[in-house]
Amino acid sequence: MERWLNAVWYERASGAALLRPLSWLFALAVAARRAAYALGLRRSTRLPVPVIVVGNLTVGGTGKTPFAIWLVSQLVASGIRPGVVSRGYGRGSDAPRLVEAGSPAADVGDEPLLIHRRTGRPVAVGRERVVAARLLATQNVDVIIADDGLQHLALARDCELVLIDGARGFGNGLMLPAGPLREGSARLRTVDAVILLDGSGERSLAGRPVFQMRLAATSVLPLAGPSDAALPLASLAGQRVHAVAGIGHPERFFRTLRAAGLEVIPHAFPDHHAFTAADLAFDDDLPILMTEKDAVKCAPFASSRLGYVPVTATFGDEDARALLALVGAKIAAAARGR
Repeated sequence: MERWLNAVWYERASGAALLRPLSWLFALAVAARRAAYALGLRRSTRLPVPVIVVGNLTVGGTGKTPFAIWLVSQLVASGIRPGVVSRGYGRGSDAPRLVEAGSPAADVGDEPLLIHRRTGRPVAVGRERVVAARLLATQNVDVIIADDGLQHLALARDCELVLIDGARGFGNGLMLPAGPLREGSARLRTVDAVILLDGSGERSLAGRPVFQMRLAATSVLPLAGPSDAALPLASLAGQRVHAVAGIGHPERFFRTLRAAGLEVIPHAFPDHHAFTAADLAFDDDLPILMTEKDAVKCAPFASSRLGYVPVTATFGDEDARALLALVGAKIAAAARGR
């Protein structure tokens, strides 16, 4: 089903017309919900600390988690104490809780666990993100980053940053389920900035500033063994490997490995897939490489065959300075208004 939908959304395969009536209903529901907040029929909760939303208009991977890690790290470097709130997709409980480095991914979600481990900053998860954000606000934070929170209007925000995959864009431009859009593209006019992954140099979209982001992958780390035993990814050039990806856009991971010269046997799984040892029981002794997001779920059955390839969000110096200046100004203005 996921493969067919992606073909309909991004490859113009037949089937979108059959789903259009459902898309109209979805669009109506989205508009009605936004109207309810605009008219005061439903109210957003404003927290005692500024809130930055990092989100997207489409279903699927846009580099949101690497960007959140980059933003948290940059804020820490500037003397700001950020925390992250997330729903924690796929976890076994809806109750709010703080993420710990040793938390099982099944309890807190793969992306929140990855963000916490990479940044060391407080991360809270919960189905009711307002409740989880309140918990996070008790953790000595100056600002809260709401991961994948663009459509979660119950939490008031002071800055909205939207990520777009420059290669896939908005696909066929239709709303779910006929297309990949969670909201219409006109929503861009109301955000503060657009982060364009693998774009072609655009400086503005819908009148909003655009910042160009790339994902860099340079090393392979073992899933079992010391974390300092990294190998340069380029050192595996010419080698045949199994590539495993349970992310929003698996082909990007496969493309990254191929660009480094590896001969890839691809294995795409659904986003947030709950891996088991059987998923990785390939009938040979070739190395198995996976994304870092998948690795946090596979640690319980790690073996010497398993490695993961971390990716890091990167910006040009000018874009990085301008983006951080925009975010810093929003944080300062929000803090003064509280």
